[in-house]
Amino acid sequence: MFSPFLFALALLAQDAEAAPAAAAPAAPAAPEVVRIESTFRRPGTSLEEDLAVYDELDALSERNLGLFRRAMEAAERASPQPLNVQGADAVRRGRATWSQAGELSDARLAQEWMSWTLPARCEATAVALERRARLAQPAFDFDRTAPAQDTPAEVPPESTETPGEP
Repeated sequence: MFSPFLFALALLAQDAEAAPAAAAPAAPAAPEVVRIESTFRRPGTSLEEDLAVYDELDALSERNLGLFRRAMEAAERASPQPLNVQGADAVRRGRATWSQAGELSDARLAQEWMSWTLPARCEATAVALERRARLAQPAFDFDRTAPAQDTPAEVPPESTETPGEP
């Protein structure tokens, strides 16, 4: 059975109309993040080093989104039923978490944005899902694995010789 979390991710990969709800807020304005990083500096690092972390996190996020997308697509192909429907409620709950974001100050929103990460299990779960789904897919890939039912199996041509003739 697939994780409800991955069902939710499958829905996020679908068009917005598949699960209408409030979207997560965009990243806070860069000046607010720079202001916070400048005010609360780590000893021994430059501001550029501190801000570079966000570029690294953005790159990691892009790689993870690719991984999640591949895992969800593989799971959909390996399932006899659509999986994205099962995660609609989880997506609504996840998006509801951000529903009050518009009421937060820029500083508070920036702090939340700067400290939020995916749970550590997400990447490992997506890797395992993709691997298992790719192994299971041939069992559900009816178009390529089974010959058409109305097409007879190839039969070798019959010999024109009759038994006992030289």
